[in-house]
Amino acid sequence: MNRSHFAKRFALVGMLMSICTAGASSAEENASNPLAAVNNTDIRFQTYDLGGGADQQDAFIDGAYMIRPDFKFKYEAHFQSSDLSGARINEFSRINLKGIYFPSQTQLNANWGMKTAIGLEWILDFGSLTAGTGTGSDQIAPFGGLAFSNANTGLTLIPLVQHYVSYNGPVDINQTAMRLIALQPFGDGYWVKADLKLPYDWTNDLWPASAELQLGKKIRPGVSVYGDLMFGLGNDRTYDAGLGVGLRFNY
Repeated sequence: MNRSHFAKRFALVGMLMSICTAGASSAEENASNPLAAVNNTDIRFQTYDLGGGADQQDAFIDGAYMIRPDFKFKYEAHFQSSDLSGARINEFSRINLKGIYFPSQTQLNANWGMKTAIGLEWILDFGSLTAGTGTGSDQIAPFGGLAFSNANTGLTLIPLVQHYVSYNGPVDINQTAMRLIALQPFGDGYWVKADLKLPYDWTNDLWPASAELQLGKKIRPGVSVYGDLMFGLGNDRTYDAGLGVGLRFNY
């Protein structure tokens, strides 16, 4: 990639991410719910077994800021390391910027409430498919989803659908991803999250499905820690298994 082109894009991203340095959370929700109305910054590390003796590590920042009560800005910045190509490649690989608008929030009955969400994600991918650090193709990804919350148990169910399409780069991306999240809090600040991802690759006729389990705990006001277990599913999976850890700051 041309260095000046990269510098311009990185400067734009830096300006947008600077929005997330101030403000207070508008609600006490768990940031592991992507539709939660919270301000948070997570520092995360994940490692994956890609199969065939190859591996990948991903160190990234994952955060969000409520610009308005009905509009949320999310961001990610990834640094990846992989030996998929036979040599160890370490590089700044991807930035994700996402705007989420919440059109409505309704009480369905005495126990269940529903929040609707629509949005758009912009993915700047600087990685390489052969190196195992990305695709090198920038993408636009509109999405929509619902969050059903139970006031008695705290259980939240979140079905989402998102379509990814590339607009430049060496890899043609045309993928529709369905996702179902179940998030359950427990006593003493614990929570567990199950996350099923079922994307369909229209270009290559593949279903690279995966599932994730997360166990977390609030260790003091505004600070939580969590661990992740990741599993690739089916013959089209992009990895076999993975582990992750995260440190979360809510503000």
